Amino acid sequence: MMGLFSGTTVQAQSDPTGKKSITNTYAITNATVHSSPGTEGRKASILIKNGVILGVGDNLSIPAEAKVIAGDSLHIYAGFIDAASRAGITKPEDPERPSDFVYSNPPDEIAGITPWRSAVDQFDIESSQVSDLRKAGFTMAHVLPDGGMIPGKGALIVLGDKESTNILKTNTALAANLNGARGMYPGTTVGVMAKFRDVYQNTKLTKERMALFASNNGVTRPEINPTYTAMSEVVDRAIPVFFEVENDLEVRRALSLQKELGFQLVLFGLEEYETVIDVLKGSGVGVLLKLEIPDDKAIKNQKEDVSDAVKAQYQRVKEAYDKTIAQAGKLAAAGVPFAFSTIGAKPNDAMKALQAMIESGLTEKDALAALTTNAATIIGASRIAGTVENGKLANLVLSTGPIFDSESQIKHVIVDGKVFDYEIKAKKKNGNGENASVEVAGNWEYKSETPAGSSGGTITIQKNGNGYEGTITYDDPAGSGKATSSLSDIAISGSTLSFVFEVNAGGMSISVDVSGDVSGNTMDGSMNISQFGSFPISATRNPN
Repeated sequence: MMGLFSGTTVQAQSDPTGKKSITNTYAITNATVHSSPGTEGRKASILIKNGVILGVGDNLSIPAEAKVIAGDSLHIYAGFIDAASRAGITKPEDPERPSDFVYSNPPDEIAGITPWRSAVDQFDIESSQVSDLRKAGFTMAHVLPDGGMIPGKGALIVLGDKESTNILKTNTALAANLNGARGMYPGTTVGVMAKFRDVYQNTKLTKERMALFASNNGVTRPEINPTYTAMSEVVDRAIPVFFEVENDLEVRRALSLQKELGFQLVLFGLEEYETVIDVLKGSGVGVLLKLEIPDDKAIKNQKEDVSDAVKAQYQRVKEAYDKTIAQAGKLAAAGVPFAFSTIGAKPNDAMKALQAMIESGLTEKDALAALTTNAATIIGASRIAGTVENGKLANLVLSTGPIFDSESQIKHVIVDGKVFDYEIKAKKKNGNGENASVEVAGNWEYKSETPAGSSGGTITIQKNGNGYEGTITYDDPAGSGKATSSLSDIAISGSTLSFVFEVNAGGMSISVDVSGDVSGNTMDGSMNISQFGSFPISATRNPN
């Protein structure tokens, strides 16, 4: 990938509000520092000033104004990088169709061809999705716009606070996919591929005509087209195309376009890469793996007294699950450098997904590389991020132990030199030292907080054989009092209760994932609402 920051000086983010503190100097002392993937942690201190790492070593001179963080029991890693993200991104409304609209030849904007748009215009740093990413250890995100077949240009963002601009680089990549427009051309995959070729080749032709016009008298001036102007960086190979793919056939189609036209390519979105590993090996194409594992609740809740046909179905589900979580290790073993994307994933499940991948063959070195150095290389930010060393941005993760240990928790995340603190909860154990399970049956009164305000209702859970069933009431979005939904995928892991329910909002079904820590008759956790992020939820069980 292109070096977006080569030859530049790293500086802390600007403060347009004037609300940042004058002194932004920190010293983390006597911590175990893991400077890069594969290197053994060593005891050292880190000096940070104005968002930049000024020193990493044993005998640092700590200035008097530095705020000291005792790191004796902490492990420090480079901040994680989300190489393709839509955290904080809101999809723009579709434009109105003109009265003279022609279905076979629609305007680019209506057909979903908007390469001039920027993810910055769709991004909100105060989104709960951003705070969820940060809490999971992510300090930088390459955000991509949402939209049609060519929704626009990406941007590199540090996940700092709202007092900063947080923008590191705009126009970092062109986002693209093979999804056709509805009710107009290009409406099919083949049509999208043809249209992409057309836009690319017309951009090249326009550039040639502009060069001819600039160098010769008497040449007719070519028309300036915003689509072709915005595509010029792709044609010049100044930025890559981040191509979202849904299956192995789309991978092959994207690779075919790249080979034919010659642009730089990064693939993301595919959940199963195993069938195309041989095609990707040695291709030089960037690969992003969705930081998620398949839902394993169906496997955990399998019943014993079932027919052979159902048992065979269980086996197919288990094989598909094992295959998916093993693919990261297979990519690494094949020498295909990859990073992670959180598009369509839940950040608060990131560590669970990584631990499952490691148990299935991915080495800890390769897992950390995918979160840091590989991601920095793919998005062109190795100059400023990916490792813990002098001169790089002060983007760090501080955990209570080695980052991939099941008992470790993230205590601090430093972004752009600002420290974010997170609560550390003692994990409950049973008498054998193993994670304890809890009883969750009963009637629970819950409260939740969302941007729409406070709401609440009742959660009812009851035993059903080896599993559970239940219902939840919630404020009807239509304003008709309370509505009720069945709970699905009810599961208990240690002291954590999780379940899913559907909310009917104006004829649209919205999935809500709830996860909370149960202690006696109380539960505290979060609910993740599709496309909206995570919000706090608490509940109290009625002892009667």
